[in-house]
Amino acid sequence: MQMDEDEVAGGPRGDPADVLRLLIVNEHLMVAEALAARMSAAPGLWVAGCTTTSDSRLPDKARWLRPDVIIIDVEPLGYAVGEVLQWLAAAWSPAHVVVISSSGNIDHAVAAARFGASAWVSTDQGADDLETVVRGVCNGQSWFPPAMLGKILRELRQDISQARDSSGSLDMLTRRERDVLVCMVEGKKGREIAKELTISMDTVRTHTRAIFSKLDVHSRLEAVSRARAAGLRPRLQAAASSERASSPAILSATVQPAVPIARRRLPPASHR
Repeated sequence: MQMDEDEVAGGPRGDPADVLRLLIVNEHLMVAEALAARMSAAPGLWVAGCTTTSDSRLPDKARWLRPDVIIIDVEPLGYAVGEVLQWLAAAWSPAHVVVISSSGNIDHAVAAARFGASAWVSTDQGADDLETVVRGVCNGQSWFPPAMLGKILRELRQDISQARDSSGSLDMLTRRERDVLVCMVEGKKGREIAKELTISMDTVRTHTRAIFSKLDVHSRLEAVSRARAAGLRPRLQAAASSERASSPAILSATVQPAVPIARRRLPPASHR
């Protein structure tokens, strides 16, 4: 059974101000619940909810549950990693995202880093490592496997270079085109953009074509990636960043490589 905001059992132990709220997302709900049992047994951690990767209400649940950390299995997402993380950031931007995956696909890891993931943890590591990473990301740290770091850093440096080149392209956008692009960055669909900006769908399409042309891109995801590289952020996320200036971005975060350890099985979920 998936957990809605009014179905979350129990509550945080100890002072709520010192407890980290977790949302766990996995392809299989049974696995998510087993991981929830393990993490909730650790002091200072509380699993506010768990659900499946395919849950169509995932962004809504992130907004309802207001987690400090979202632990998400991205294996079933494939190349949609960036898009899903974009939706989560738009739904609840204060959350730190910790990706877990059995895949060593570096392109997926690059996409996760681009769209705000604070960490990438292999399922070959144990639950103790995951717990350490969860606590670390809330202290401004970041973790990606050492074998992936080289390409990730090269790609992010290239993003910075492209941002310098594309900053002028953003200046070429009209005010309305920029409004549409901000809505895209926030993960809004065409009809949502039209409703928010009080314009027709045809006008949204016209602005979208103009944005693609001026940014020299061919898809919404490319446009969003270029906009984020140029410093454009969701309005809620930008506001949260200004209020939490002490929380560094992915580029300035402390990267703390860890040594992979042997696989350890998670204990079965207990009924409490």
